[in-house]
Amino acid sequence: MDKLLVRGQNKLSGTVMISGAKNAAVAVIPAAIMAEDICVIDNLPYIEDVKCLNITLNKMGVICSYKDKHTLKIDSSNLKNVSVTFDEVRRMRASYYLLGALLARFKRAEVAMPGGCNFGTRPIDLHLKGFRALGAKVEIDGEIVRVYADKLVGANIYMDTVSVGATINIMLAATMAEGTTEIENAAKEPHIVDVANFLNMMGAKIKGAGTDVIRITGVENLHGAEYTIIPDQIEAGTYMIAAAITHGKVIVKNIIPKHMDSLSAKLIEIGVNINEGDDYIEVDSTNSKLKSTSIKTMAYPGFPTDLQPQIAALLSICEGTSMITENIWDKRYQYTDELKRFGAKINVEGRIAIIEGISELSGADVEATDLRAGAAMILAALAARGETTISAVKYIDRGYEEVEHKFSQLGADIKRVSV
Repeated sequence: MDKLLVRGQNKLSGTVMISGAKNAAVAVIPAAIMAEDICVIDNLPYIEDVKCLNITLNKMGVICSYKDKHTLKIDSSNLKNVSVTFDEVRRMRASYYLLGALLARFKRAEVAMPGGCNFGTRPIDLHLKGFRALGAKVEIDGEIVRVYADKLVGANIYMDTVSVGATINIMLAATMAEGTTEIENAAKEPHIVDVANFLNMMGAKIKGAGTDVIRITGVENLHGAEYTIIPDQIEAGTYMIAAAITHGKVIVKNIIPKHMDSLSAKLIEIGVNINEGDDYIEVDSTNSKLKSTSIKTMAYPGFPTDLQPQIAALLSICEGTSMITENIWDKRYQYTDELKRFGAKINVEGRIAIIEGISELSGADVEATDLRAGAAMILAALAARGETTISAVKYIDRGYEEVEHKFSQLGADIKRVSV
């Protein structure tokens, strides 16, 4: 078991290069198996979720090989196995994309119920509703989901709530359905656009990704393609907040600044200086007097729920009282008990967290309760006086590439130890 040891109160400075987007990668990789051909995916983040998918595909009969650390060659020409019940599948949430991908290509799939971080009820009802609308039958046997159809037929599908996972999964299945599918009230996140762009390069006919209506004209077959994953919006946001919380000055590079608009706006409200370039954002908090603000998490282009724990760590040392309203997940505040170990003053009432800013956090022994909560623990530790020990680092490794190395390059006193 690994732990992170962090000695805080070093001002971060320098440039950090952002990796490919986790949330795009874990959808693009399953999409690649829809072609009876070879795909090459570049700018993949070297993280546990991607490694887990790689192992899963190899067990299915797909030949996956790394050309380099961030480039994966996926040969699905001999794929026959549509039963995916391996242990790796249960370790990550995004394994459900295998349902849509296999259903599209083979008209049947059997996948173990997905795992991942536990911060609230995350049913796949909308995914299954979409599959049924396309003509598939769905069976749930314990922790196994089976979907099958003689053929898939395009349909008009209205999403009861905005769901990123369901939007992508239905888009995958509809890509090879007969006729036209229209997904209304679709999610608009950047990685949905990325998946649609990849599918289109494979021969799909998808329009409207990034808006709330996606139209898909089904095709019979897809072919191989080479594709480069977009930068990770959430990793970028984490390092932007890290610069702010340490009163540092950091250039966050290899990003799409437009994707960061909601965070940049809030950091400016808090008192941080933001300067944007074509592919970078400079965050300067060296002389900032940090002030409280209010945050409401929303679907894109609103403030992302995946940055909510990190911004809470920052707000805990902002002058005044801040309020966070979590509109996406019902148990996203599990991490607040860990932040309190640093001395943070947080009161949670349902979906609202009230944070009373204090002048200084103190080092503590804490645990990463999930991926983004783990990132929040690192940020709090960087700001805290003294040493912090963070356990359950496996959650952080699911979504952050070489996290201790990147922070060390910015001047943080952070190291990984095996226990």
